[in-house]
Amino acid sequence: MGEDVRLRAVVALAQAMAAAHTPRESWRAAALGAMAGLGGGFAAVSVWERDHGRLKVLVNAGERARGEEEFPDSETYPVHEFPEITEFLHERWAGGGGPDAWVETARDEPATGRVLGLRRRGRGCCVVAPIVLHGRAWGELYVARPAGARVFDRDDAGFATVLAAVVAAGIVQAERLEEVRTLAFTDPLTGLANRRAVDARLDEAIERYRADGTVVSLVVCDLNGLKRVNDTHGHAVGDRLLERFGSVLSRCGARLRGALAARLGGDEFCLLSVGPSADEVVRVADELCVRAEELELGEGVACGVASTGDPIGPLRSARRLFRLADAAQYQAKAARSSKPVVAGRDGAVVRLADAPPPHPRDRRRFRDAPPV
Repeated sequence: MGEDVRLRAVVALAQAMAAAHTPRESWRAAALGAMAGLGGGFAAVSVWERDHGRLKVLVNAGERARGEEEFPDSETYPVHEFPEITEFLHERWAGGGGPDAWVETARDEPATGRVLGLRRRGRGCCVVAPIVLHGRAWGELYVARPAGARVFDRDDAGFATVLAAVVAAGIVQAERLEEVRTLAFTDPLTGLANRRAVDARLDEAIERYRADGTVVSLVVCDLNGLKRVNDTHGHAVGDRLLERFGSVLSRCGARLRGALAARLGGDEFCLLSVGPSADEVVRVADELCVRAEELELGEGVACGVASTGDPIGPLRSARRLFRLADAAQYQAKAARSSKPVVAGRDGAVVRLADAPPPHPRDRRRFRDAPPV
């Protein structure tokens, strides 16, 4: 293979991984790019899970054999079945050797686990290149050719080592992007989603509602007594109360498939449900109120629910659903209710939500409104 052809393959691989938006997209781009660069028919990227002593396949790309999934959940192989991995990890690497790739064929004897795998899947040969991140062996890049195709040679193995280095750089970039994305959409105290994550998910949910009528529901909660706890016991104890309620919210929300549990800020929390009926959401909100009453030092929670499955009037924007849920939560707080207040089942809530705001602020504006 000409040098310029290989250079183009390296550039194409790097560009494809740079364009990936998720780790899965990055793994798939790595496998497809390496497969194309080495003229293979199949490729896989795997990670070495040292704590479990196994090789876990992250992606299978190209001509998959029966039983091979693109993104397998549980395709793993014990490291002891692959002596070449053990040699690399404990001998070559410890001795200062470089991450060199190697070639195996279906005709090799004795038949290792990898050779048996080639025979079982009708492949003739493979080249395996270690992926090294931060000076440590992270996993491997595997590219195979079908039976009858030209066998990989030493030159191919050298190029596979180069491609594995490009893959390593792409994986580092993908991991950093994922860390940034996680930080951007996660509340650092509770580990729940934050307001930014709720806004993004809610916009998508409202689009689904408009397209096919999918039920969208919001449960907005205000944790009672947090200021008293902070003033009496200190903010560290108040933070623990927030964390414990976050766990309760997450546990209750798990009963609604795909629900998003979030902390909006301060003592305000939210549960966003897409799909389950309004009645299911109200039942979960009921349970949430009961469990919140059981929290040590807490004073329960004021809980408001707004759902497109209830008669709440036209929904022109995600903001109106938030206003309805917030107005319901305000009513619950004003009445010191131990149960959730539901917009559409309490006519006063809809009237309050649709009334002109007393000032430009949207969130918390109901705190300043007179009880209805």
